[in-house]
Amino acid sequence: MSDSANRFYNSISGASDLSQFALIEMFVYYLTVELGKELATAKEINACFETCDLSPPANTSARLSAGAKKKPPTYIKMSNGYKLHRHARENAAKQLGAETIITETSSMLRALEGKVTNSNTKDFLSEALNCFEVGANRGTIILTWLLVVDHLQSYILKHKLSEFNAVLAANTDKRIKIKAVNCIDDFNDIPEGKFIEFCRIAKIISNDVRKILDQKLQTRNSSAHPSGVVIGKAKVIDFVEDLVTNILLKYKI
Repeated sequence: MSDSANRFYNSISGASDLSQFALIEMFVYYLTVELGKELATAKEINACFETCDLSPPANTSARLSAGAKKKPPTYIKMSNGYKLHRHARENAAKQLGAETIITETSSMLRALEGKVTNSNTKDFLSEALNCFEVGANRGTIILTWLLVVDHLQSYILKHKLSEFNAVLAANTDKRIKIKAVNCIDDFNDIPEGKFIEFCRIAKIISNDVRKILDQKLQTRNSSAHPSGVVIGKAKVIDFVEDLVTNILLKYKI
């Protein structure tokens, strides 16, 4: 959470001039909107302050309770925490700078980052999302694709190697000389399009996932070579969300 919390804080307009009460409100926004949590607790809010090298309030719980009693209320109190009242959520969004407007429209991306448990995978995905937040759309797509392919290959080595090798042994495409995979480097001898096809034939992935991967491979190819194709932010968001949700989080290593 530390990197994303700091990115969020740095994108708040006039963050250094905000009171602790106002920062509590912003961190509730971060936890419930940016990270997609249902509710925010005083402990989680204090952790945000500490992560950003700020002194946490001595009475966060009391301030949350007071905010819930205001008219109109700042917070909605639930049994296990708080969330922002609609008007407060909209006001918080207006205080975000341009960098976080980008993150705002793709808040699910950082929420997905938080769901990834493998540390190496998470670090690589974080770097890909860093590219997105500075406008390096092609870099985001290329890094995300590399991460997802590596993840799927690692999954096959651990869980589905016999199924994959059975399909590979029956292959008749003369471009592919390899007849069995024994380590992750062996996958380099298989074109990515054929790799996806073999995964489908071996029933490692569904046909729907195969369609997603084929489509995203075309996007990756368009992004990896100099061309007049414009890679917009909406396309990047769709690319990352689709692959993280349907590959990284679905196929557990």
